[in-house]
Amino acid sequence: MLRRRAITPNSAWVHRGATWDLRTCYVRVSGPTGGAHFALTKLEERKSLLQADADFYLFNKLSEQLLERINSKRRLDDRTLNLFRSRNTRLKCVRISDSPAITPEGLRTLREHKLTELHCTRMESLTVGLILDCLSEDTIRNLTSLDVSRCTFIDISRHSMMMHLTNLKQLKSLNVSFTEFNQQTLEMICEDLTQLEYLNISGTWVQCVKPLLLLKHRLLALVASDLRWINLMTQYIIKLDMLRHLDISLIHERFESIQNTAICDILESPETLPNLVSLDISGWRDLIPKGTMLTYLKHHPRMKYLGLVLNPIAFELFLSEPEHDPETELELRVAGLGNEEQIILALRRHYDRHNYVQKALYHLFQLTDGFAASRSDVFQLVILAMATHPKRFGVQMAATACLYNLTRGEISKQIHPKYLSRAVDLTLDAMESFPGEYQLQKNALLTLCSDRILQDVDFDRYRCAKIVLDSLCTFEEVNMNRMSVAICSILAAKISTRETSELGGQTAYMKKLLAMVQQRVDNGNSDITMKFTLSALWNLTDESAATCAVFLENGGAELFLDVLKVFKTDTAVETKVLGLLNNIAEVDILRGRLLVEPLVQELYGLLTYDMIDVSYFAAGIVAHLASDGADSWTVHELPREKLLQALEAAVVNWGVPDNEMVAYRSFKPFFPLLKVGVDYRVQLWAVWAVHHVCTKNSKRYCDMLKEEHGVELLQNLIDDVNTHEMAVDKCREVLRHISPPTLFDLRTSIVCTATIIDATTAALGGGATRQQVQELRQ
Repeated sequence: MLRRRAITPNSAWVHRGATWDLRTCYVRVSGPTGGAHFALTKLEERKSLLQADADFYLFNKLSEQLLERINSKRRLDDRTLNLFRSRNTRLKCVRISDSPAITPEGLRTLREHKLTELHCTRMESLTVGLILDCLSEDTIRNLTSLDVSRCTFIDISRHSMMMHLTNLKQLKSLNVSFTEFNQQTLEMICEDLTQLEYLNISGTWVQCVKPLLLLKHRLLALVASDLRWINLMTQYIIKLDMLRHLDISLIHERFESIQNTAICDILESPETLPNLVSLDISGWRDLIPKGTMLTYLKHHPRMKYLGLVLNPIAFELFLSEPEHDPETELELRVAGLGNEEQIILALRRHYDRHNYVQKALYHLFQLTDGFAASRSDVFQLVILAMATHPKRFGVQMAATACLYNLTRGEISKQIHPKYLSRAVDLTLDAMESFPGEYQLQKNALLTLCSDRILQDVDFDRYRCAKIVLDSLCTFEEVNMNRMSVAICSILAAKISTRETSELGGQTAYMKKLLAMVQQRVDNGNSDITMKFTLSALWNLTDESAATCAVFLENGGAELFLDVLKVFKTDTAVETKVLGLLNNIAEVDILRGRLLVEPLVQELYGLLTYDMIDVSYFAAGIVAHLASDGADSWTVHELPREKLLQALEAAVVNWGVPDNEMVAYRSFKPFFPLLKVGVDYRVQLWAVWAVHHVCTKNSKRYCDMLKEEHGVELLQNLIDDVNTHEMAVDKCREVLRHISPPTLFDLRTSIVCTATIIDATTAALGGGATRQQVQELRQ
């Protein structure tokens, strides 16, 4: 008999091998045949996993956290709601927001639970009446908190559903902000809902709050923002003696013309509302006299919070620098724009009000310019603002400027990669939303152009590279272009070959990059932008035949020949140019287009270059061009044999480089050169290249060589008597790196080596042929 297991928030085990992961919102189910991950999108293709297993049960807190997490990922619909049946979960507090895929049928799952709190906001597809109809009788009797802000009370037939509210007799907290809630409904709930302690009627059609006097001995909090007739209401508000929290702020710009008579009525009656702990009068822009505010605060010693966002009085010394104002000492937290503390509090409490956030970020930007250390608290508030207002240009503009200041230089190293990853995603969202905004795009590029971000942080690098290339093609500004190609040069090396092909295959991107190179060839200026552009092109063509083809179609080969001539002896430029031409030479159907006399002549001269980096890449191109055999060689001015002799001389004379000269995605382009029967000089270069990276970076390349079955090719070369001695030695060294010899192997090797030396010496003394010596060596 299987026992029913309950899952606690700290548990990672679920009966029958199913594990919920709250961070990523997927279910992992494992069994005797292996495991499988079912993302939430996959759940739609199946019946509820929980429904199918009656032994599966989640406690209250975990159930609520899971529901909230799924909602935050915008994956909540009827089928995912069906996971939360009462036999598998327990819900008391439900938070659902902006989930248009939910229907009344799906929401009826809540009828199986006894809820005490329901937050169902921004549900355009459901009326408040339908929401309440989906609740059980137990919930209706015991619900203490209801939030239906930005929902509608009107159904398709325009029939009001407001009467439903009067059935919630135990309700203590009600939020109907920005709905059709009206004067008549206010009168009804003030008569019927006698337990109300918190009421939010912001943005509604209430014209008079006199009915609230029925609740004057119980109402503790009133939020009445953006009410058209607020100036007529304060005469009743000041009679609500038990109020501890009052918010009569203005949010939307359309209310800016309202005169602050409401504020005057309250502040000039300092003896009223004696129990106030917090007062929010943000958004009222008319200057409040300093004396009036000081008098009011002195009559309210319990006051802990004062909202003054957008009001100039927040800049007064007694509020912005109270430690320097001898007139008063207030233990008060102020949300405003007067100092850093005020701005942070404004962003924290009013992150959902875009006009407040835009102004706060503007002032914050000026402060962050002087930050010398990481500020995780500020950083998270900025990305919260970006996420909350993705289509508000003013917010995104100010936020991207702040992000740069908060991540520049060494500061970024002190920020957790998780937060940096989120910041990058939001920055890319902003770039996509406002592609033509020069300053915003520049702010974003300044943030992205960071080694810490590009190298250590996890994000969609392909998406980033594409957006940055779009920006590069849109703007002709020197600094922006430099940052764009710098970002792309790094990202192109970190994305898949399929993705580099998709990017490099875009003719517009290729033309822009080549035009930037052409401009510097014409000017004879190999600046840092030139080097970044060449690196970007090099990485985009790496193992990407499509990108190589677009490069050639747009005159890239001819341009790069000019680059080699104009920037002769500039090693950094020559290396990048030859590296890209190597990528083209690796593509068998394209390499013939490099067999032109001027380019081959240039390569012949570079084979003997003093700098091994340049000589190495020139040799690689020659090796690939010569690998197709004598019949494919079309440059009669320079015979293939002459190039091969120069290739052998170059490789034999190379020393051991100090550092790893190049990074490869795979060894597959080398495999045609490592086959038995290929000219031994071509083999020699390929073996030297494999040996170089495998000895300089064994951890990466030795495993890669094994996984791609390159070890067999090296062993075949060792077994072939025609393989060059140097190539055989290099092959053996690589194999020793892959499989280090045991103590027994070493002892055997010493004995065998001694025997071979003796036999070889005797053979040479007796006039043995090279082939006989090779046989002895085998």
